Amino acid sequence: MDLEFDRRHIWHPYTSTLAPLTCYPITSANGVYIELEDGRQLVDGMSSWWAAIHGYNHPQLNQAAHDQLDKMSHVMFGGITHEPAINLCKKLLSMVPNNLEQVFLADSGSVAVEVSLKMALQYWHSKGERRSKFLTLRDGYHGDTFAAMSVTDPDNSMHSLYKGFLPEHIFAASPKTGFHQEWNDSDLDDFRAKISQHHQEIAAVILEPIVQGAGGMRIYHPSFLQGVRALCDEFGVLLILDEIATGFGRTGKLFACEHANIQPDILCVGKALTSGYMTLSATLTSKEVADTVCSGEAGCFMHGPTFMANPLACAVANTNLEILKQGDWQAQTEMIESSFAAHLPTLLKYDLVNNVRWLGAIGVVETKRPVNMESIQALFVDQGVWIRPFGKLIYMMPPFISQEHHIKALINAIEKALQQVSCFE
Repeated sequence: MDLEFDRRHIWHPYTSTLAPLTCYPITSANGVYIELEDGRQLVDGMSSWWAAIHGYNHPQLNQAAHDQLDKMSHVMFGGITHEPAINLCKKLLSMVPNNLEQVFLADSGSVAVEVSLKMALQYWHSKGERRSKFLTLRDGYHGDTFAAMSVTDPDNSMHSLYKGFLPEHIFAASPKTGFHQEWNDSDLDDFRAKISQHHQEIAAVILEPIVQGAGGMRIYHPSFLQGVRALCDEFGVLLILDEIATGFGRTGKLFACEHANIQPDILCVGKALTSGYMTLSATLTSKEVADTVCSGEAGCFMHGPTFMANPLACAVANTNLEILKQGDWQAQTEMIESSFAAHLPTLLKYDLVNNVRWLGAIGVVETKRPVNMESIQALFVDQGVWIRPFGKLIYMMPPFISQEHHIKALINAIEKALQQVSCFE
């Protein structure tokens, strides 16, 4: 593999061209393992950025892709429809909260968020109200595209560089009460004040339910989400839930909003939708929102990605959701959660550790100092695992098919890193 060419010419995510981090050459992936060029196998603790819930090289998913490739790899979705898209939308509507009746298929998680924001803006435009603001939370993350960045924490995120260039929205304090702690209603005070003051200009509230992902891997109490839904109803504001990272079982519920027993007006899903095989996402909404959007001046929703409803991706997603529905994902995520609960607290004995937390198939070790990415990544690879931390967060979102010994291998590697001063800044 020409790693020198890669180093000189390929710009990897969140990587400097002046001092690029080491890239590890992968030749194959199977089950929960990814294989290096030298033959070493690494236990994957990331599900390829939280997507590959069924692991790699899954025979049913492979077959779905092969079968669809022989029929039709792509066709535009304007004025055309096809069986993979219809079947996928049927499956999605059977899984999501029952108030959601319309499905808009998109390219990626960030695009699903962009679509949701446009949908909310056009909804109010159709009603004759020029609402242009969004209310969201500190420590949130919604993607790397322009509008998605604008509703991501402008001060405490990887997008702080763009502050002043992005549209300015309204940010409320993120909840402090953890998922397993006793609920403190004061967590809602700032949100309540912001929506009360600005509701006439707010098109929608957008947030990540229960788990704030790349903004800090924070796992908060369901009562906060219930309070947000009640306040949105009280003040007549749409609620967008970004379940790109949490959807399809990651938190131990099919969708994280189920922990609070609430329904959104608009829902974004992606990542695990195809189990990481291809990029695909969806934005779902109620008939009332969809019909209002289409009753306005434009007469339709003004969005249409080139690769919308790509048949290959839809076919794989169909099979992926069938595997999920017919399998025992709840027992799998319960086992992973139990393993995290048993082993993560033992890491609190290290002075470097500030906090550990977990929910479903999500485990987090928050450290007091930022990781040294080059050093800690090399150690993890030497330990036979693939974990990709950032900042002060060493986190795991393993495939659901992981066994207990895989989880132990991941946690043992993290413990080894905590014993190495060179792994931290």
